[in-house]
Amino acid sequence: MIYPQMLGDAFRHVEAMRVLDRPRLVITSEFGTMAMWDWEILRYLREEGVETFAPYELEAARTLCRALGLKRELAGTRFVVFQDDPGDGMQASIFKRFYWWEEECTQRILDRFGVRIEHRSFRALGEAAKGIPDAEADAAWERVRERTRLGEMPERSRRAAFKLYLAIKGSLGDDPTIGGAGINCLNESFFSDSTPCLAWNLLYEERGLTWGCEADTVSMLTQHLLHRALAAPLMMTNLYPFLMGQAALKHERIAAFPDVEHPEHHVLVAHCGYLGVLPESMSTTWTLRQKVLAIVDDDATAIDARLPEGPVTLAKLSPSLGTLSIIEGELVGYAQYPGSDCLNGGVIRVPNGPALMERISSHHAIVMQGHRPTEIRMLGRLFGMTVEEVV
Repeated sequence: MIYPQMLGDAFRHVEAMRVLDRPRLVITSEFGTMAMWDWEILRYLREEGVETFAPYELEAARTLCRALGLKRELAGTRFVVFQDDPGDGMQASIFKRFYWWEEECTQRILDRFGVRIEHRSFRALGEAAKGIPDAEADAAWERVRERTRLGEMPERSRRAAFKLYLAIKGSLGDDPTIGGAGINCLNESFFSDSTPCLAWNLLYEERGLTWGCEADTVSMLTQHLLHRALAAPLMMTNLYPFLMGQAALKHERIAAFPDVEHPEHHVLVAHCGYLGVLPESMSTTWTLRQKVLAIVDDDATAIDARLPEGPVTLAKLSPSLGTLSIIEGELVGYAQYPGSDCLNGGVIRVPNGPALMERISSHHAIVMQGHRPTEIRMLGRLFGMTVEEVV
């Protein structure tokens, strides 16, 4: 409900406003924001237990409108994940630890947000992709080659990437209720001769699909909420805080973290050899290259892309899905380690490295361009989430 005007009658009709079981948006100025004359009424209503949203910037008002639309559509939204036996596979000792595989997690996503997780077979998807004719893969490449940059790779690798894209696209169809898709692409990589990085890029550019590396549904949900509401460039990646020392360095097969001042307040961010899956339209540079990780097929690929340097926000829903943790930082540059599992990772400075270590929700986090704390807090209120700012 939008209030285009606030008058003193509000003091005398609190009960009538209280029974309206819907968000109350106060936009009373010609500039698409609240007016400063509204403060007394808004404070009165808040103390009487009547919640309102009163944006003082136009972009915040737009964010609220997008978020209200998102809240309405989530009840009919599905995330499709392709997996067969997610806990077993190439790195079972790692993947058995993740909460997003649990039925409890899937049920919580449904209960709190109305989003249904639909499971499909990755084995069947991989077989379908391999059965697509070379000519169809070549035709798909021709349709995007003017804008999609491919690094040097064998023809079979390019075809494998486009065949997997076509198989995913065919499986999802044109169903508007499918808001996101993910694949257990690393741990069950033996089901495919490629990786879905190119597919996620193309499907985002074509239909705005939320993508999920490793079928991490909590990251997908975090990303879906933030991007659909704030319309900001973002992605999921791995966090390697410098404070982790050898435990992080060994995993990336690098000898040392970049030399920076106050290393305890820095994080290396990388996924599958590069920064992570980032669509072309969000990138300053973008190239699809041959794979880096040993656990995927020799014909697999990975995206080498960059976000602009500058302010970024790290964000992730907690396991309860009731808390959204955010950390405002600065993407200060990129680091390259030839011959490692981090050929081009980002370096982020955070305000308090030890606090990050104590309160982090996962090794997976969303990196969003910019600092938008006011709008994120509004989003939290609208969805009944606590926004935890780690400083």
